[in-house]
Amino acid sequence: MIVRTATDLANLVRDFRRRQGLTQAALAARVGASRKWMIDLEAGKRTADLSLVLRTLNALGLELSIRQRAARPSRSGEVDIDAIVAAARRGRR
Repeated sequence: MIVRTATDLANLVRDFRRRQGLTQAALAARVGASRKWMIDLEAGKRTADLSLVLRTLNALGLELSIRQRAARPSRSGEVDIDAIVAAARRGRR
């Protein structure tokens, strides 16, 4: 799953928590956070403490992986073919 927003992360956490049959209170206890904090996280609060977010993902058996997005067309509609070729070459190594 690609997570680009706090809402995306909230939906991911809620979905995996429910799949594991955990209540918000039970997950919060595993993480060492309050149920209120878990409610806020699942509501998409944008200022959630990163260390608690990472502990939440860990408690759900998830890990965070970061990758660079592929080149995108410029706003003028032009395609930067050099960037696409460079990205493809990096991917082959």
